[in-house]
Amino acid sequence: MKYYIIAGEASGDLHGSNLITELRKQDPHADVRCWGGDLMAAAGATVVKHYKDLAIMGFAEVLMNLRTIFRNLDFAKKDILAFNPDALIFIDYPGMNMRIAKWAREQQQTGAARLRIIYYISPQVWAWKEGRVKQIRSSVDKMLVILPFEKAFYKKWEYEVEYVGHPLVEVIDRVRAQAATSATAAPPDTPSQALAHAAQFSKPVIALLPGSRKQEIHKKLPVMLGVSEWFPDYQFVVAQAPGLDEAFYEELLAPYPHVAAVRNQTYSLLLTARAACVTSGTATLETALFGVPEVVCYKGSPISYQIARRLIKVKYISLVNLIMDKLVVQELIQDELTPENLRRELDDLLHNPERQQRLAADYRQLHEILSQGGHASANAAHSILEFLSQPH
Repeated sequence: MKYYIIAGEASGDLHGSNLITELRKQDPHADVRCWGGDLMAAAGATVVKHYKDLAIMGFAEVLMNLRTIFRNLDFAKKDILAFNPDALIFIDYPGMNMRIAKWAREQQQTGAARLRIIYYISPQVWAWKEGRVKQIRSSVDKMLVILPFEKAFYKKWEYEVEYVGHPLVEVIDRVRAQAATSATAAPPDTPSQALAHAAQFSKPVIALLPGSRKQEIHKKLPVMLGVSEWFPDYQFVVAQAPGLDEAFYEELLAPYPHVAAVRNQTYSLLLTARAACVTSGTATLETALFGVPEVVCYKGSPISYQIARRLIKVKYISLVNLIMDKLVVQELIQDELTPENLRRELDDLLHNPERQQRLAADYRQLHEILSQGGHASANAAHSILEFLSQPH
């Protein structure tokens, strides 16, 4: 069968590559054309638009690039019709994908295309803009979700979706298994990548994951760095975002010569960390799946925070807590994010055995929930093929 996949970000490229791998296992004749990146290309797809050429963020940037955005939309429509796929698969990236889904439904209705419209990794409509569910319901034939509470959320809107598990589980399981194998197989004098990473430092590591955008890093990293002076027996290490210059970090790190930094080594860092301070987002889930005790940190401008409080309709900001539906990892939000509060939480995570045991048990349960009896990519590929085998 022929599959056209649209992913517009690095995470979509990662999860799209794993989906393509599974589709080709289950459908040896799979012909995949996509918007994505190097990982999707390596998995066997023909990439017609690279996600690095699609990164437009912020209201002003969108206005300045409207001509490019509309040109991309027009290209996508023509390319999809020319390829004539059996399935059009969207991976998150709602700004583009919601528009293409609406157009694709019109093509179905007019008979211009016989493709099936599938969404894998739902936009976070449960957090804000719930009204977008109506458009999804009217435009998407099959929705595959990766967070367990999304199934109940969509049911509230009378839209049946399928939960397939979270694709990060298989990614991180693979990294941890490879690290364990290298550590076991390597001779004593040739440490694995993870062990080599740990060997850089003479003290136990505390990871600082301050995010990927300059604004959020400016708000949160100074608080995280301020805590480092209270823990002289630990090595604090900042995970730098690959899209930002090292000079940007040098200015922030200059007053803290005892704090180290790494780039493109976040997973290796989490493999060796004893604890972590993590900005809200997917990184909180990644940290938990590595089994690292963490404190979730969020701080925005006062105006942005007040707007977010009124728009976002969830109990927690961490995916870990949202999935578990309880406070598993402590969240320090806005005015609560102070060096004193962060020091207290880190100290408890590092030195309270009862809390460590409770957290480990919650992390095991989280892994079980997100595994869904297998890996998300295999589950999603199976579901897609089964759906395509059904008559229109």
